[in-house]
Amino acid sequence: MPVIRAAEVESHLMHGSTFTPLVRPTTGSAELCVWRLEIAPGTKGVAHRINGEEAFVLLSGDITITIEGETSPLAPGDAAVAPAGSIISLANLAEIPATVMVTAPVGFTGELLDGTIVNPPWVN
Repeated sequence: MPVIRAAEVESHLMHGSTFTPLVRPTTGSAELCVWRLEIAPGTKGVAHRINGEEAFVLLSGDITITIEGETSPLAPGDAAVAPAGSIISLANLAEIPATVMVTAPVGFTGELLDGTIVNPPWVN
């Protein structure tokens, strides 16, 4: 049984947020990826189209999530699911950091609105 220690994995910085991969192929998962996302205060997320379903559970702080133009606030314990093909963004407009647990399928990619494909290392 693979056990992943959060203190032993490498985090990645992108667009003002820290992505800490926990479950992914390099840690023993064949199909699922799970990462902790820490969003700094005042961070407005970058809109992007996702190629697979993505789920979010807010652990701490307050964020807003926009899925296909519809924006909703999330409080700790709330969850959201973004369908494959949707355009999404997350924002933390609060004065404290927010922590989100995120899951998506292995090989998940995003496409920025300028057409740039993002192949995040935390899902491979």
